[in-house]
Amino acid sequence: MTPKQMYFENVSKTIIKNLKKRQMEGYYCSSSSEARQKVLSLIPDGSSVSWGGSETLKETGILGALKERDVKIIDRADAQSKEQRKELYANVVGCDFFLMSTNAITVDGELVNIDNTGNRVAFLCFGPEQVIVVAGMNKIVVDEEAGLKRVQNIASPPNTVRLNRKTPCAATGVCGNCLTPETICAQKVVTRFSPVPGRIKVILVGEELGF
Repeated sequence: MTPKQMYFENVSKTIIKNLKKRQMEGYYCSSSSEARQKVLSLIPDGSSVSWGGSETLKETGILGALKERDVKIIDRADAQSKEQRKELYANVVGCDFFLMSTNAITVDGELVNIDNTGNRVAFLCFGPEQVIVVAGMNKIVVDEEAGLKRVQNIASPPNTVRLNRKTPCAATGVCGNCLTPETICAQKVVTRFSPVPGRIKVILVGEELGF
């Protein structure tokens, strides 16, 4: 085990302990393949499953594995019209499992996210029966302030490039605190406690994943 791997494992224990006091469940997986199996083990056959936009879920192979399972998938990409999208999101609200990553997670167990329309953070806060958050250890920060800075200056710039947004950070790589229709930083949400015990499950992965 390398020093970095040892650090990941040690700090994950601290985070998992702090998640527990916030009524969230925490798990540590050393690899994407282990994390993928953990996610699948948490979702029974016949469950309805949806997810928010996440490079982490793609990189770990979780989305591909889910499509081979006996589950009802609610994929927002299937919507071909505004009416279909409205119906799809209405179904997501009542689904059994909602999967996502987080833009940052503090050592003290808080989830820090910034969203555009807010659908991802909305389902994190309310609706789906269970929420599974998968995050690489590159998302770890010391506190909420560091989490917001990470999102604005590390996660959002490459995301705007991926989405072909015409924002200052897409051009410079640095947050311009913009207020344009192109911004993807419209909603800021910090999850510090889960009112429903165990509803939010956080799987930390000992790799660098996503943005």
